[in-house]
Amino acid sequence: MGIFRKDEAQSPSIDDGVSTVEKTSSSRRSSDNEDAKVPFIAIFLGLVASIGGFMFGYESGQISGYFNMINFAEHFGEQRADGTHYFSAIRQGTIIANLCAGALFGSLMGGKLADVLGRRMTISSSALFCMVGKILEIASTTHWAQFAVGRFVVGIGIGSLSVVVPMYQSECAPKSIRGVLISSYQLFITLGIWTGYMIDFGTYEMTSTAAWRIPTGISFVWALILGFGILFLPESPRYAYRVGREDEARLNIAKLSGVMPTSKTVNDQINDIQVKLDEEASAEEAKWHEVFTGPRMMYRTILGIVLQAGQQLTGANFLFYYGTTVFSATGLSNSYVTQIILGTVNVVCTIAGLWVAAKCGRRKALMTGAAWSFMCFMVYALVGHFCLNNEDPQSTPIAGNVLIVFSCLFIVAFATTWGPLVWAIVAELYPARYRGTCMALATASNWLWNFLISFFTTSIVSAISWLYGLVFAGCCAGLFFIVYFFVIESKDRSLEEIDTMYLLKVDPRKSAHWTPPGTGMGIDNAEVDV
Repeated sequence: MGIFRKDEAQSPSIDDGVSTVEKTSSSRRSSDNEDAKVPFIAIFLGLVASIGGFMFGYESGQISGYFNMINFAEHFGEQRADGTHYFSAIRQGTIIANLCAGALFGSLMGGKLADVLGRRMTISSSALFCMVGKILEIASTTHWAQFAVGRFVVGIGIGSLSVVVPMYQSECAPKSIRGVLISSYQLFITLGIWTGYMIDFGTYEMTSTAAWRIPTGISFVWALILGFGILFLPESPRYAYRVGREDEARLNIAKLSGVMPTSKTVNDQINDIQVKLDEEASAEEAKWHEVFTGPRMMYRTILGIVLQAGQQLTGANFLFYYGTTVFSATGLSNSYVTQIILGTVNVVCTIAGLWVAAKCGRRKALMTGAAWSFMCFMVYALVGHFCLNNEDPQSTPIAGNVLIVFSCLFIVAFATTWGPLVWAIVAELYPARYRGTCMALATASNWLWNFLISFFTTSIVSAISWLYGLVFAGCCAGLFFIVYFFVIESKDRSLEEIDTMYLLKVDPRKSAHWTPPGTGMGIDNAEVDV
């Protein structure tokens, strides 16, 4: 098999990419019948794997409510002279940001583990980290550092899952629903946030440790379900084939496509995978620096890092952090109710985002979302700075209502575009040879900016207040042009075809209409940027 063959040591070239198109164009035409039917197992696999996103969302939503719980402050806060308890900015920031710090570490090692252990075993092992971290949190009594360490350990598992789950989904899903299944990871994040809000709302009035131990214990259950449930699902056929398990790969493709193992659909997909492996087998074993020096890899590696950072720099986390102040302008001062309102809008709009992923192109959706978000943050920052009475917000109700409306409009934009689609695009961006390492780097950039925003937002807001929104408006404007000039349209294309488009330097602005040679147009008519 080509996977084990070593020829002349050289990196795959763009010419290899052309040969790939020629070898696989006819197979793609004949395998389009996979779009006609999607078996239940393919959808079920995507949903079970997305529990990893639910766990991340639950952690984010859960912790935000803890700091308003009296018992949590008594156990882990600091004491004033009058005997009341509070959290200093440093202690609160450390507890919150430790999850992101652990996730940054976990995301960097998740890709390598996925290549060594396999996708399923890495997901299961990551869930085990989450369970260990939860035990540390539940067992904490008065030592806030122990609770923070527990958050760090949970973060390792969450960070690894954020790399491997989209990777697993992208390699298993039929191309007709790949965007939707990967986007379901973001949907489950929002469902997790909302669930964390609701459970906190149900326990925050308790005066015992049950107020925070019940929500913490429930999160152990999510990790348990994922850790064991994933073992009963098929391994990624692309991973199985790469490690020499061809029969397993063939069987899994058949299961996930709803066809017989000997069908032409399965044969075509196996051939596509083999062509790419033949190209890789002619080169030396992949080295870490090849994610920057391999064919068109500098372009793709940096693009993935920028897109994942961009998801954070749209300002979504800032808005959720500062949402309580916005809603207080209309007299709604209960922070738990505020969170539930924002979380509900987020969930509903992310469901709509699945339709966007299925029906609309990646490029148009991301550019629309960036422009929409830019408008919302411009209004948000300028109205908040010039029109809202920050000393007495209720005295300027019109400004407050405008802020609420544009906060919700921003959530609509983020939840339908940048929230779900970035995960899908990054999971489709890289060839199998570098996918684990590149996805780890890209996801690590997401966690790095998540950490920076969550840790420094309090200090920045205290210095420039609402004008902080202008920073995110500028980022959204920049992201619009990054997508326009650098992101190709990958909707309804196989992973191997997407790889070929990057090798051929297909012009992103014309990529939606690009057709492989041999499908009726030929290379002369293909939209290629040379």
